[in-house]
Amino acid sequence: MNELLRPIAEALGPDARLHAVGGAVRDRLLGRQGGDWDLATALMPDEVLRRAKAAGLRAIPTGLQHGTVTLLSGEHGFEVTTFRGDEGYSDGRRPDSVRLGVGLEEDLARRDFTINALALPVEAVAAPDWRDRIVDPFGGLTDLAAKRIRAVGDPEARFREDGLRPFRACRFASQLGFRLDEATRDAIPRCLDVAAKVAAERVQVELTKLLCGVDSATGLQLLADTGLLDLWTPELRPMIGCGQDARHRYPVWEHSLAVVAAAPADPGLRWAALLHDVGKPGTRSVSEDGEVHFQGHEGHSLALAEAILRRLKVGRAHLEDVLALVRHHGNHPDEAWSPAACRRFLRRLDEDGLDLERWGAFRLADQLGKGFGDEPYRSAHDGLMARLRGIRDARPPLRTADLALQGRALMDLAGRPGGPWLGRLQKHLLEAVLEDPGLNTEAGLRQIAQGWLEGLEGGA
Repeated sequence: MNELLRPIAEALGPDARLHAVGGAVRDRLLGRQGGDWDLATALMPDEVLRRAKAAGLRAIPTGLQHGTVTLLSGEHGFEVTTFRGDEGYSDGRRPDSVRLGVGLEEDLARRDFTINALALPVEAVAAPDWRDRIVDPFGGLTDLAAKRIRAVGDPEARFREDGLRPFRACRFASQLGFRLDEATRDAIPRCLDVAAKVAAERVQVELTKLLCGVDSATGLQLLADTGLLDLWTPELRPMIGCGQDARHRYPVWEHSLAVVAAAPADPGLRWAALLHDVGKPGTRSVSEDGEVHFQGHEGHSLALAEAILRRLKVGRAHLEDVLALVRHHGNHPDEAWSPAACRRFLRRLDEDGLDLERWGAFRLADQLGKGFGDEPYRSAHDGLMARLRGIRDARPPLRTADLALQGRALMDLAGRPGGPWLGRLQKHLLEAVLEDPGLNTEAGLRQIAQGWLEGLEGGA
């Protein structure tokens, strides 16, 4: 038995019929690193609390109305829920009422997909034959073997119980690399009215997990094919079928899916990959010679990306990270850039709080997503990054805080108190040292500042 589960099992006793249920069982079968172990028991919640207290375990009544108690073993918390049946989902999210004290099979019947409707007796967790001890009343093991996501029972009924489940179906397809059972997929468009009721925060969590999956393209295409895409991100729909110029093998939608897949599985990078070209359809034009143009798409993409992310109520740090990546995705330094131009580029990244390596990872994904293979992009990218790293590692002054003369010294030099003039002078000095970092000495900056101040006084 898992050593963290042992104190709980011993406290509740053998008549508790304690089982691990859901995702932890599924992930163990798949050899994936599982998350939390959710536990189900035949005991009523008050009895769980009583036995845990008697055994000296800390117990938290986190959801007694739904039969759930959280028990702490060491530093880990385990949700223990009484076997239950759910009745009515008038809000498309939570059951109107629950029936406690049902059998294990009825408890599993309320779950979303067969691969999540699996249970494993806790005493069998560490047993050599644990796979043979799994309780599987709905064919979840067969579906796992077939890499299939299938709803428990009637898929439309399952989706109408909880509007988040259609999003979860697409998310699991992405995370696991599975396909949706045909009946399960076909039921989603019939339940969009319920899916539209889901809180933005819950949708955002599912979409982020989908984007970071091993087969994100499949998950995103499912969103598009079933209509889920339009509920929270309708701005993405015009990307589908929007053709590009000869520098891209794919239309905008397929290009974006390829960039998502090529980017590291990081939420900020993956969201930026999805949204970086969302403004292209609205700026598309074709010249008389047949050339396709997207004049100003970077700014339009930035505005649409911000609108989408705010609608989904992402956190501030995540929002700023994604927007910084989208803002700079059109920057393409090359070997023709002077060292000063590279330093100014690094300054712009720094002003946006964007790390060079993060920008580089996103830029490479964008290049690879054009659809022409790794070459010639990867070798050119590696050379560019080596050059930019060399310039960065020389620690050039990128901020006014890096100047050898700070505000007080400049005010003393000018013989005047601070004011708007000081900021303009500091900006002037920073531009000078970006052009030539060797000027960033007290003597060098003093000379530049005196010349600027003389010009200021002459114009006063």
